[in-house]
Amino acid sequence: MPAVSFQNVSKTYASARGELQALKGVSFDIQPGEFFGLLGPNGAGKTTLISVLAGLVRASGGRVLVQGHDVQSDYAAARRALGVVPQELVFDPFFNVREALRFQSGYFGIHHNDDWIDELLQGLGLADKAGANMRQLSGGMKRRVLVAQALVHKPPVIVLDEPTAGVDVELRQTLWQFISQLNKQGSTVLLTTHYLEEAEALCGRIAMLQQGRVVALEKTSDLLRQASSNVLRFKTDQKLPPGLAAQARVTGRVVQLPAHNAIEVEQWLARAREAGVVAEDVEIRKADLEDVFIEVMERASGQAQEATS
Repeated sequence: MPAVSFQNVSKTYASARGELQALKGVSFDIQPGEFFGLLGPNGAGKTTLISVLAGLVRASGGRVLVQGHDVQSDYAAARRALGVVPQELVFDPFFNVREALRFQSGYFGIHHNDDWIDELLQGLGLADKAGANMRQLSGGMKRRVLVAQALVHKPPVIVLDEPTAGVDVELRQTLWQFISQLNKQGSTVLLTTHYLEEAEALCGRIAMLQQGRVVALEKTSDLLRQASSNVLRFKTDQKLPPGLAAQARVTGRVVQLPAHNAIEVEQWLARAREAGVVAEDVEIRKADLEDVFIEVMERASGQAQEATS
């Protein structure tokens, strides 16, 4: 039995411009013990899908099951099996950290679990903040408390919706060490993130959404193997000519161009020299998940345009 099953899930919102279809027949299963990534650009439907899973939004069609429990008809059982870390920093300003975790435990009928609370505080680097009021915590510390609240009832399925957005490197490392440990112990993890290097490092399988549809669903290793090229990377202070810029991914001084072979590498560098572009720190690297993501999104966009024309 899958840990999570999305079965032809659709969601339509009414708007001033008519109906907006946020999800269009999304179907895939997440198996017990998987570390699963859900990726997509802003507006792709990731948060809507997570909200349907958590019971915060009712799907317009289809079913979602958590360990066999329907999130609509068997909401209480489905919700007990989930630990959801939301994007937003939501907290009660009247309690300290330990009190907040005890209250969260009470929502699930759990009492006298201070040993597990202590383990969460220690594992997430909150032990010295147990008595601090939530209002006194930094944004990163509040994020850690949200993770602890999601885990306080020991859910078998953990949902992380952009958990490291805007937080420091130390928190990322602490969080991933702790979550990876829970995953090794059998917990199922569903992660949405814009940090694709995190997804590449952590997720065994990935689904990519675009405009409410699944456009890729494969093992991370298979996605990387399907990358159409290696990448030529160099730094420059000059502006690229239009023909080169149209093919490049530019981040500050860093330019990255797809290169299938040595001939293409030389052709790119020759075009740069002809345009007066001085290339520094030239290197060739294998395509990473960000390269694959861009390639999949561009291909899906092209297919969508062909279908509507």
